[in-house]
Amino acid sequence: MPPHNDLDLDNWKAYPDILTDSLWLFDERERGEGHSADYHGNFVPQIPNQLMRRFTRKGETVLDPFLGGGTTLLECLRLGRAGVGVDIDADATRRARVRLRSAPNEHGVSTAVVTGDAAAARTKAAVRKALGEGGSAQLLILHPPYHNVVRFSERPGDLSRAPNVERFVEMFERVFDNLADFLDRDRHCALVVGDAYAGARWIPLGFLLMDAILRRPAFALKSVIVKNMSGNRAKRNRENLWRYRALKGGYYIFKHEYVFLFQKCGEESS
Repeated sequence: MPPHNDLDLDNWKAYPDILTDSLWLFDERERGEGHSADYHGNFVPQIPNQLMRRFTRKGETVLDPFLGGGTTLLECLRLGRAGVGVDIDADATRRARVRLRSAPNEHGVSTAVVTGDAAAARTKAAVRKALGEGGSAQLLILHPPYHNVVRFSERPGDLSRAPNVERFVEMFERVFDNLADFLDRDRHCALVVGDAYAGARWIPLGFLLMDAILRRPAFALKSVIVKNMSGNRAKRNRENLWRYRALKGGYYIFKHEYVFLFQKCGEESS
């Protein structure tokens, strides 16, 4: 089976910036190339950058069902990958389209932004149309809301509006089952997610969603990556306050997120 990337392994030392360890430490969020930190909930561009360079070739297609501010598609333009992004929030997709129009596209690749509930049949049809000839993707990147840590919209299908964790997981599963069949066989799926606190309890959202995907027999877990969380907007310039709260409450402050990497090993995508 040919490699799912453009790396020249005869010259493998030429890629010192490509991470191969399960601990990812980024000093700060990368800026430029159209990226902005003004959308609360954006993940750092370094994550899709690493994933695309390891698990796609130039000209292949990346699908992101939780597009948010457009980080994944901006990295698609930067790296010469086509991209399709979906978000339920029309304000988010509007901002993403503006950023994409003004971002450099030296590779001349196409990107498409779909506004809609990623669990809906209508949205699936729009994604199929956006994927064009072949109708499939070679990398699936999922960066859902961390339940209700941030409320992104008032739309009923928004995962951040889920009334409880059980419903949150069910809503995520509906999105996954609706769009994961676009992923080609033997290709990779990445779930980027953090945990949450509720009622003085740690809620392991990451492992709950990891388990949800593993209940689909077509997907095998390849890696669990821990990425440091730095520059969190809610905690910025309040480190001493959060440290005091942690000492008083007997808990630990979130400083990490997960990147769960899966490979599709079942039926061909539809």
